[in-house]
Amino acid sequence: MTAELPEISIPADLLPADGRFGCGPSKVRPEQVQALVKAGSDYLGTSHRQPRVRFEVGALRNGLAELFALPDGYEILLGNGGTTCFWDAASFGLVQDRSQHLSFGEFSSKFAKVTADAPHLGDPTVIASEPGTHPAAVAEDGIDAYCLTHNETSTGVAMPITRPEGTSADDALVLVDATSAAGGLRIDLRETDVYYFAPQKCLAADGGLWLAAVSPAAVERIEQIKASGRWIPAFFDLATAVEQSRLDQTYNTPALATVLLASEQVNWMCQQGGLEWAASRCDRSAGIVYGWADAHELATPFVADPAMRSHVVATIDFDESVDANVVAKVLRANGILDTESYRKLGRNQLRIALFPAIDPDDVAQLTKSIDHVVAALT
Repeated sequence: MTAELPEISIPADLLPADGRFGCGPSKVRPEQVQALVKAGSDYLGTSHRQPRVRFEVGALRNGLAELFALPDGYEILLGNGGTTCFWDAASFGLVQDRSQHLSFGEFSSKFAKVTADAPHLGDPTVIASEPGTHPAAVAEDGIDAYCLTHNETSTGVAMPITRPEGTSADDALVLVDATSAAGGLRIDLRETDVYYFAPQKCLAADGGLWLAAVSPAAVERIEQIKASGRWIPAFFDLATAVEQSRLDQTYNTPALATVLLASEQVNWMCQQGGLEWAASRCDRSAGIVYGWADAHELATPFVADPAMRSHVVATIDFDESVDANVVAKVLRANGILDTESYRKLGRNQLRIALFPAIDPDDVAQLTKSIDHVVAALT
């Protein structure tokens, strides 16, 4: 038996103009949808080997190069399957023998399990910290890949990305999972060798695609492992991804709508002022939601250290007198979607996306809507 949901109507003047606050798939801007409709007759349903589609893939790669101020020699790769697929590909094509992983949430722990289970790799080192915090990488003999996470989507923790002190790309690669960070958090790609992500977060598209900014050292590692004779399933072969990406293609057919939606979002962010503009927009949203929670009698940011609080995914705990699950359900009934906490974290909290596509004014309206619901429940 489940309790009946309270009938609480949020006044229209408290509602956000757009009620999508999910952490993935994210809000897609109406302008992206219109661009997709416009491209329907000559783009959707056409061969991904032909110029029209390859032009769009090239536009996405070039846009990302501009957005991230790609350092000399770095290039954008892409392939099908999303970040989960990329972890498998990296275990075959980027980790030579042993990796070090920082684990501080659901997603940062998963890549560590991939390399631990891989029979062709040595045992990884895993440095863990409690959810709501992040650990630091430590230079270690025998490690050829340091695996970091820019933003832990499950907990709302972000960490600065730097190479472990005393290491360089000549010693080991730095692989960064940027799935919910890329396009919303600042990054100096020279501190990384592979900055990989999926497009259903800050890029406001759908899933099923992985993208990565890779250094010359990373490409060299991919080529060395390929030449070593290591068996690599064709779908996970990063050497093929390098070859196909340089042709503005993927190994097999991509979701064309995802490519176009992501390309439109990247172009929009570049036109507005690039990564600094996008990150500043996320800063504004974060300031609104954390400032509200800090001042609230019944709510508080889950991440105690302000320096570790994500500016693209906010997690807000509630006092035990407020059932956050009920709050989320009432919000959903009023058209405010996907504010539920991450299921495996198991906390009495809301999780709120602050991606660039989300208007900071809507974040402010969301806090007013939550206040209305909490007041009605208590």
